[in-house]
Amino acid sequence: MSHVVLVGDSIFDNAAYTAGGPDVVSQVRGLLPPGWEATLLAVDGAITDDVAGQLRRLPEQATHLVLSVGGNNALMHMGILEVPVASVAKAVEVLADVASDFERRYRVAVAACLDTARPLAVCTIYNGCFDDQAFQRVASTTLTVFNDAIIRVAIEHALPVIDLRSVCATKADYANPIEPSSVGGEKIARVIVGLVCGARATAPATRIVVA
Repeated sequence: MSHVVLVGDSIFDNAAYTAGGPDVVSQVRGLLPPGWEATLLAVDGAITDDVAGQLRRLPEQATHLVLSVGGNNALMHMGILEVPVASVAKAVEVLADVASDFERRYRVAVAACLDTARPLAVCTIYNGCFDDQAFQRVASTTLTVFNDAIIRVAIEHALPVIDLRSVCATKADYANPIEPSSVGGEKIARVIVGLVCGARATAPATRIVVA
């Protein structure tokens, strides 16, 4: 029997935001073939440092892991967007420091997943859905440094990447500016199921999965 486990944050643990609609893990379970199971270890509000603790609850029968984490790390640093700096170069330097810290922490989270000896897929951080288009543009640009770290780590370990920026790309995909709705959750669930069930099998190398 195959068993997919969702690890990370509220991208997967989104039941509190669906207004009674199905959450991601419920939709994954509904889409999986007979004989498959799905478990939610992800916790709303989790950051990279919490992943190892989640994995202590990993079911013995787990056969696949999917990790989505980093959005809350990014939110913790959004205050830097309001910090006055003397030059663009200084602003980039500040952002580079944040990115380096995130990459270090993300590597630890991925290493904990790999230590389970289960196949792992990782997700990028989506751009959110903010009413203020100026802020949306700045936030999306800032998130590229976090996503660059995620993709580089995935490439190093030949991990498939689910690019949530492309999966959740419309207003209906969001319950609020930063959480997935049931609509977005269904899209995420379909990509997960397609990936773990082999519908997107390719040569063994990193691949970006968007739909």
